[in-house]
Amino acid sequence: MNITRHPQNPIVVPGKYEWRKSTVFNPAVIIEDGKFYMIERTAGSLTPCKNYLGLLVSDDGVNFTHVKDEPVVTPDQLGFPYGSVQDPRVVKIDDTFYLNYALRPCAMNYYPNGYGLPERSIPTYPDGWGEQEGHWLTRSGIMTSKDLVNWEYLCDTTPLEINDRDNILFPEKINGRYVLLRRPEEYVGEQYGTERAAMWITYSDDLMTWDEPKLLAKAGEGEWEQKKIGGSTPPVKTDKGWLVLYHGVDFNSIYRVGALLLDLDNPEKIIARTDNFIMEPEPYYEKFGFQVPNVIFPTGNVVKDGLLYIYYGVTDTAIALATVPLDEIVDYVLNEPK
Repeated sequence: MNITRHPQNPIVVPGKYEWRKSTVFNPAVIIEDGKFYMIERTAGSLTPCKNYLGLLVSDDGVNFTHVKDEPVVTPDQLGFPYGSVQDPRVVKIDDTFYLNYALRPCAMNYYPNGYGLPERSIPTYPDGWGEQEGHWLTRSGIMTSKDLVNWEYLCDTTPLEINDRDNILFPEKINGRYVLLRRPEEYVGEQYGTERAAMWITYSDDLMTWDEPKLLAKAGEGEWEQKKIGGSTPPVKTDKGWLVLYHGVDFNSIYRVGALLLDLDNPEKIIARTDNFIMEPEPYYEKFGFQVPNVIFPTGNVVKDGLLYIYYGVTDTAIALATVPLDEIVDYVLNEPK
């Protein structure tokens, strides 16, 4: 299988506006009316690293321009003026766009060191913000829109007292129910059936009330998954199953990408899963950047003319694109050389 990185990578970089002058990464992407729409995660500063979501559009999926010169989602509009809204994923069900997001009520200070995870400190905020333990946990939720520009808060999808991110909606109901992937950090230990943070799945009739999650996939034996795994991109429906890209992290905090296929009618059933990663940091822009080295983190994928477009953040600094024929990646997951 040959996953092809685009020669213009990274295709979206920081700059232009104050709210995105430091970093842009981990985008959501969807095709609507023949155009590619990208929702980017951005930051204007690392101290504190308050994140916003901006909206871009492209005719070819490569050359993007901004729809608006200001963010379309801010932590302020969610009620957290010192917070950080992160890692969007977007799907469309019927006539409504659904945006999964992660949100930290208060933003951290980050000090990149060039060789691993940045050093962190807690800023001092007014009016009691940052004084509660819950202000530093990551919650997840859903916003809705009819036009990708104007977004409204719908619900929280996870308990507020735990860290839970990588929440991803399936792009259609299955057996009449909404389906959601999760990655709760605290669901670790013998009682949860996994010793490392893992992928979970849950269901809802109305998006407001969710069933207790079930363990879907836990980290494998490979060293590239030894720290944790989590869902990456919205599931893509194929005739062989739901294709889901996921990320694995090793003890050196290097992020790589794997893939699995879920049963179309019972997404709790894993049909096939790669033992080895299918992407790892290779070119310079995936190894060296402004924030975290050796990170590739897909959060968006779309299919056009049989080609899977994979959009991913690199080193928490910029956005890159890789492509692969959809049938080739599905065949590889099913028949991975051992």
